[in-house]
Amino acid sequence: MKLRRPRPFLTATISGALVLGALAGCSTAAAETTSGTSSTGTTTTISEVATTTDDALADNEDYTDLAALADETWDTADETTVSLDGDSATVSGDGATADGSTVTISAPGTYRISGTLDDGQVVVSSEADGLVRLVLDGADITSSTGSAIAVTQADDVSVVLADGSANSLADAATYEDTGEDAPNAALFSADSMVISGRGSLDVTGNTNDGIASKDGLVIAGGDVTVTAVDDGVRGKDFLVVTGGTLDVDAEGDGLKADNEDGTDDDGGTVGYAALLGGAVTVASGDDGVHAESDLVVDGATVTVSESVEGLEGAHILVASGTVDVTSSDDGFNAAGGTSTTTDGAATGGEAPTGGEPPTSGTMPDGQPPQGGDGGGAGGAGGGGMPGEAAGDFSLVITGGDVTVDAGGDGLDSNGTLTVSGGDVTVVGPTDGGNGTLDSAGALTVDGGTLLAVGTSSMLQTPGDGSEGWVAATFDTLGAGTELTVVDSSGNVVAEVTLAKDTQSVVLASADVTAGDAYTVQADGADVTTATAGESPASTGMGTQP
Repeated sequence: MKLRRPRPFLTATISGALVLGALAGCSTAAAETTSGTSSTGTTTTISEVATTTDDALADNEDYTDLAALADETWDTADETTVSLDGDSATVSGDGATADGSTVTISAPGTYRISGTLDDGQVVVSSEADGLVRLVLDGADITSSTGSAIAVTQADDVSVVLADGSANSLADAATYEDTGEDAPNAALFSADSMVISGRGSLDVTGNTNDGIASKDGLVIAGGDVTVTAVDDGVRGKDFLVVTGGTLDVDAEGDGLKADNEDGTDDDGGTVGYAALLGGAVTVASGDDGVHAESDLVVDGATVTVSESVEGLEGAHILVASGTVDVTSSDDGFNAAGGTSTTTDGAATGGEAPTGGEPPTSGTMPDGQPPQGGDGGGAGGAGGGGMPGEAAGDFSLVITGGDVTVDAGGDGLDSNGTLTVSGGDVTVVGPTDGGNGTLDSAGALTVDGGTLLAVGTSSMLQTPGDGSEGWVAATFDTLGAGTELTVVDSSGNVVAEVTLAKDTQSVVLASADVTAGDAYTVQADGADVTTATAGESPASTGMGTQP
């Protein structure tokens, strides 16, 4: 579907998207720390919501020292040369030895690796403090017993893709060592690792992951392609992308930060992912990008072409960049951890959806989710069930260009959902059991633009503190219909060529005036009229295309 802006406004083209007219405006706002109470009196503390990348990452384990290793220079005269040749290897210099097709690096230093190993490994086991730098310069390594490169011990590891070089790594389909702490990826490190350079790297994970670190992982450069039967790229404490291109095809999660401990020994938050530059493309059999704690996008171009859930984390922030997500379930999902249901039972995974805690810090029993004043699933304009408290989760968009095509919920937060900048387009589900917008707590649009179309079931509209918005429901309009929203003077505010059967539209913008009438048209014929700032009287829950 093509996004077109009526003249004199700009035209933009996005996958599966819509056309907006005269939509602009940008501001930011932070939610205060508060708490919500379920119908049994259980209280959930809701953290202050970060609206900048610095704030979002302030309490997290620091990645910057590791990233800085990518910019370090060295004297090539001090390099140890590792030459690979079919079923053997030779070493020239200190710190490494070759035994048949196995190369073992046992000391800090710089090692330039070139040539082909038809069936072998490079193993790093360095007990001394100091950086192990692996310069891949036309290295092609395949293993039939385990990882192609296995870092079992090191202080830090820097993998540099030499300028103009093409490199490839492929691991075994079955590993000889399957112990809990054994390497389990084609490129594996037990310690922190950074990948950089201006060459290319093709990684194939035949038994589990493609690239994995059991500590932190930074990708700072290079043209990296990963194919994996499980997760594509995984960092335990953190996964940070600051540059280069990363193309991932994974049967499990595409990108993943999976430390569930919450904090490290120094109190820094772990299990976070930050996409701060470069271009990331993901096709996955599960989550496109998954973080146990924070997930931040700022300056990167992120395309999730296939996923179950597109971007998932406890606290998600999009500050700038371009994000294009296609998912069979939720497009964005702010969720995780363990929550408490209204009957007091602990549950894993997503927190219960439900009412938004008011600014007083407590929520009366049965308080419905925040929205407009129409009747939604579970309450007035809400996306959850009444009587359940919002969890400590957040989805915040303060800038960038965000496009979502979701089979489940489009934007889903088990806490708060805030849009305060950027251009956000959501093509939501046709399934009546999901919502285009779904937040357990407050849904606020106080800057930028938001346009969402999809099913009318569970319709949620912006709440208190939001800019102008208009919402309408109608009988199903088929894919291919030209849907327009016009103001009382006949000016086109939004124009949409529908990609799916659609029963609702929600449009929020500084250019929509509360109290004014707006008309929805289908192929030029009037369908319904809505008053800005008022939710539809009925969402049509249970009526499916």
